[in-house]
Amino acid sequence: MAVRVITAPHAELMGVEFVAFDAASETITVNFTAPASFITPRGGVQGGLVAGFLDEAMGWAHVWATDGAEAPLNLDITMTLLRLVPQGKLVGKGRVIRRGRRVIFLEGELFDLDGTLLARATSTAIPTPRPEG
Repeated sequence: MAVRVITAPHAELMGVEFVAFDAASETITVNFTAPASFITPRGGVQGGLVAGFLDEAMGWAHVWATDGAEAPLNLDITMTLLRLVPQGKLVGKGRVIRRGRRVIFLEGELFDLDGTLLARATSTAIPTPRPEG
């Protein structure tokens, strides 16, 4: 596997840490850290930022499934918030549901450290060459 480290300014902001990739199921596990600056007056991570965590997990699943050759370009993301997403450590899982030459279908889930499902998302995307950097 060519891709080993997840580094980018936005990934640092979200506290992304690679945990594991299962090639057989094309599923990645990543940890996130939601900082205090992500928390709304309701006490949870702002919804658009939750979508960012899920987008990151889904995207890296495709990157790893293609050995770093491709990155998804989203056509849509559908997200469901199941519980308030707390500040602190979170676990994201992203998986490739179906990958074709012209379109890919991705799925992501976000959990707390106890394994409670907090949010989930699906994405339809176009496979594109992965940009450098």
